Amino acid sequence: MAPEASTSVFRRMPVGREPHEEEGLKRTIGLWQLTAFGVGATVGTGIFFVLTEAAPEAGPAVVISFVIAAVTAGLTALCYAELAGSVPVSGSSYSYAYATMGEVVAMGVAACLLLEYGVSASAVAVGWSEYLNQLLDNLFGWEIPKALAAAPEAGGVVNLPSMILVAMCALLLIRGASESATINAIMVLIKVGVLVMFIAIAATGWNSDNLAEFAPFGVAGIQAASATIFFSYIGLDAVSTAGDEVKDPEKTMPRAIIMALIIVSTLYVLVALTAVAAQPWEDFEGQEAGLAQILENVTGSTWPSTVLAAGAVISIFSITLVVIYGQTRILFTMSRDGMIPPVFSKVNPRTLTPIPNTIIVSTVVAIVAGFVPLNWLLDTVSIGTLVAFMTVSAGVIILRRRAPDLERSFKVPFYPVLPILSIAACIYVLIGLHWYTYVVFLVWVAIVLIYYRFYGYRHSRIGRNPPADEEVLP
Repeated sequence: MAPEASTSVFRRMPVGREPHEEEGLKRTIGLWQLTAFGVGATVGTGIFFVLTEAAPEAGPAVVISFVIAAVTAGLTALCYAELAGSVPVSGSSYSYAYATMGEVVAMGVAACLLLEYGVSASAVAVGWSEYLNQLLDNLFGWEIPKALAAAPEAGGVVNLPSMILVAMCALLLIRGASESATINAIMVLIKVGVLVMFIAIAATGWNSDNLAEFAPFGVAGIQAASATIFFSYIGLDAVSTAGDEVKDPEKTMPRAIIMALIIVSTLYVLVALTAVAAQPWEDFEGQEAGLAQILENVTGSTWPSTVLAAGAVISIFSITLVVIYGQTRILFTMSRDGMIPPVFSKVNPRTLTPIPNTIIVSTVVAIVAGFVPLNWLLDTVSIGTLVAFMTVSAGVIILRRRAPDLERSFKVPFYPVLPILSIAACIYVLIGLHWYTYVVFLVWVAIVLIYYRFYGYRHSRIGRNPPADEEVLP
């Protein structure tokens, strides 16, 4: 490699191979477990509590918002599937950007992923405490005092249940990836069963009058709700964070992404439709444990809402587990590449898990969950997700041009139309975000890039040990 290539901020990670397998992570995750990872990180994140934020923005047309978000996520999921088969390593869109656009772009994407995973894990944990209180109230007529179940800005002192949830997930992840994947798969079966139960019962309370004023805020409301709802699709790319621990990743990862997309989209749209048909859209605003309350209103009994609240408690546990897992594996990959300190890629020889990494991530997530209210977190997650999704779609086009002969276990159909539509759909959803979300996002990305200038650039593995010429894309 020419000297100037190794000093460029656009130096690229080689693709078409599986680097660094010697560094400790073990391939134990199969197709079913990986599909469950995607479903586990996605189903529930939006459905169990985002409707209370999105329905007041769009009215009953929130169903259309879910469809728009599903189409956007679906287009991008196909792009993820191609890159997951071409670059079968951990790191998600960070690794894909590194292989296609260069190191500095990868760090910008990493900033998005830190928002997407770290902040969403906190947001999900906050929502968990709402359903836990609903369950405790139904079973025992007692709730956790608000001072201990809400952040200061939400009228409490600390959201203690959310912090306890994060700690439990951390302990499970420290035990091992295979154990975590198996437990998550069981939780996914429970949550899907609970949501199917919701659809069946809520449909009996169908009231067409609730859909009469279908789009009270017009296209602008639908677009705004789509941006909020997009938060609920982050789990699809969680599949791509497990590349170094998946059996036969070139084939397994694309299949798992597509299977998870189909399951997620179907459940989301059906739950949203039956929910807004069973309850006036005005009642969603400020409603805690909204789906459980809908079942109670429809049946006049507490047992369905108790079952759903129990399912939500289990479901949101699995989401938090997978999202924290994804964050730790992204940081593991970045550390292995020299972008962040080595402590994040230190693997325990007995459990074969990055224990220090898991402890650091879980501590930060727990602090944010304990002291920041839910509504501050949702849009911040969405913008990070959307920018990462756009990068992946662009990466498909770039890699097709630079390495047309690279072996691909899955190819995006209707290329290049579909990747271009994916980028356009992401831009459409981005337009619906509030201006201050962009300010927070740009400041955060600037901080990460400044960090890269003073640490990542100097410690880059590619910069210190450039690959042979034949391993580098032209």
